[in-house]
Amino acid sequence: MSKVHVSTSINGDEVEFLCEPNETLLDVLRDRLNLTGVKEGCGTGDCGACSVTLDGRLVCACLVLGAEAEGHAIETIEGVAVEDELHPVQRHILEQAALQCGICTPGIVVAAKALLEKNADPSESEIRYWLAGNLCRCTGYDKIIRAVQSAAAEMRGAQA
Repeated sequence: MSKVHVSTSINGDEVEFLCEPNETLLDVLRDRLNLTGVKEGCGTGDCGACSVTLDGRLVCACLVLGAEAEGHAIETIEGVAVEDELHPVQRHILEQAALQCGICTPGIVVAAKALLEKNADPSESEIRYWLAGNLCRCTGYDKIIRAVQSAAAEMRGAQA
């Protein structure tokens, strides 16, 4: 098989890479572009550890081919913080100890950020629904939900 040339934007930077036609975006991000914050949990789209946004739409990178990134904008966990300043979702997850091993955390952060970009004031049910595709085997979800609620309140300028 001949490799596919792909031009895309990743975390705001124009990027070009070569990949196999059947290579997943997850493998391209981790193995070719060294963006190892994107984690592989299941490889079947069931755990959310590899969540990224593709043109603002939340996707599992293990279910997207690298070649499909052509001309699209991708955001990974590496693009969430701005320079040295953590995004409110990241900061509240840390402050509220809503993580343990960290395998699920990048996907949860990307998913929560995508939710808050669409809905600045989600209910607890909406947060739980939005994060339902992200499995955490260590912490349980209550602290994660509270961290997302606090981040949403901060982003709206409300009291948490």
